[in-house]
Amino acid sequence: MKQLLLALTLCTASIAAESRPPNIVFVFADDLGWKDVGYQGTDFMETPRIDALAKEGMVFSAGYAAAGNCAPSRACLMSGTYTPRHHVYAVGSTDRGNKAAQRLVPIPNHNGLPKDNVTMADALKAAGYATGHFGKWHLAGKDGALPTEQGFDVSFDSFGEGPEKEGAEGNKKGPPEDPKGVFTLTRKACEFIETNKDHPFFCYIAHHAIHTPLQGRAETLEHFKAKAPGAQHHDALYAACTYDLDESVGVLLSKLKELGLEEHTLFVFTSDNGGTQQSSQEPLRGNKGCYYEGGTREPFIIRWPGVTKPGSRCDVPVINVDLYPTFLAAAGAGVPDGKILDGESLLPLLRGDGALKRSAIYWHFPGYLDNPVIRGRELDVKTGFRSRPVSVIHKGDWKLHLYHEEWQLDGGREKLDSNHAVELYNLADDIGERTDVSTSNPQKRDELLADLDAWFKSVDALIPTEPNPKYDPAATGKAKGKGKGKGKNKKTKAN
Repeated sequence: MKQLLLALTLCTASIAAESRPPNIVFVFADDLGWKDVGYQGTDFMETPRIDALAKEGMVFSAGYAAAGNCAPSRACLMSGTYTPRHHVYAVGSTDRGNKAAQRLVPIPNHNGLPKDNVTMADALKAAGYATGHFGKWHLAGKDGALPTEQGFDVSFDSFGEGPEKEGAEGNKKGPPEDPKGVFTLTRKACEFIETNKDHPFFCYIAHHAIHTPLQGRAETLEHFKAKAPGAQHHDALYAACTYDLDESVGVLLSKLKELGLEEHTLFVFTSDNGGTQQSSQEPLRGNKGCYYEGGTREPFIIRWPGVTKPGSRCDVPVINVDLYPTFLAAAGAGVPDGKILDGESLLPLLRGDGALKRSAIYWHFPGYLDNPVIRGRELDVKTGFRSRPVSVIHKGDWKLHLYHEEWQLDGGREKLDSNHAVELYNLADDIGERTDVSTSNPQKRDELLADLDAWFKSVDALIPTEPNPKYDPAATGKAKGKGKGKGKNKKTKAN
């Protein structure tokens, strides 16, 4: 009789588990580059837990952040929309760097998401999920709101054993056993998971690692100091910080297994933008803050037992605005009334039974960021910029960069073959964006320009067009631009 009752209990529990939507655990690294993990071929860093996760789930070889640095990427993620809809383009300001070398007046930046922007946490909470945020927020500036005002039931952010603070953005050093706070945040996340194990939960762990200042446990640092340097990577502290982050991911995965939740949890791991200038992302060009591949292409893994095939790989370009509709679809929840989502549910790709409907993904950065990147544009490196005003489209194998300074001030389309306003790359043959084919393939160039222009209109993109009165051509070695960019900044611009 006991065996029969046990069998009935297990059967009932199994039916209950299958009838409820999956738990969702999302780990968001900070400044972890595409080449910084083992499964991507780093020759120095060690990430055994992330590598194991890649073998257990689906790796997206062309997984992207929707912006080149922290705050706008997080705004895109949480809102499910591209930057032109929420106007968070940078951290702090779009007016960063040598003012005399800025040819256009940048579009002003918003600092944070307002309360009325319905986040993925708002939507999942409305669908019956317990919601927890642990770590970096970066969206509660003067224009924004705290995590608990954006759909999260609980929020914790600290380094080491620091105090619980909603929306705290400090970057202090924690105790020796957890100097970057990765284990403290993970422990808090595990407590949330255990508390809510009997009903669906959304657990968002947004680490401060590996963002500077780099911090690693003493024993981890000693391990990498003693290790022979790689040809590409050799920074022991960078590797130590990355390893500690990886180990904290392992702690989280072990907790899910311990609680019997592993098979019923959709688990996502990715990063907010490319690695810093301390870490080469070659063969990718650039780093954090730019819109070459090294600034936006990320490690991107999704594991959902029973849905994703272990060890599978998907080469379809995906972007972090896709996670909002993916989570809703997995939860069996509809899009909130009146909510616009720019992403698309990845469920057909995860199940392996369909394709995405869209043909392209986009980026829009209408401002300036200082500090040049590895293999940045020649002019940017010379004048100290990571990025100037630029918009990007990735369609199929093709990627086009439209630089607004040259487009607006150096003749636009009329001088397209000589003003360097456009760069076009075939990523299938040239993932490192070394060979610009914009002049040798004008048909594909014009196709993508037309698509980009249509996208500008669809999202009401603000385009910088106003010449900067403080611009000094001596700062860039250029003659003063003459062109159609004479008025105030515009919403859209036809090609």
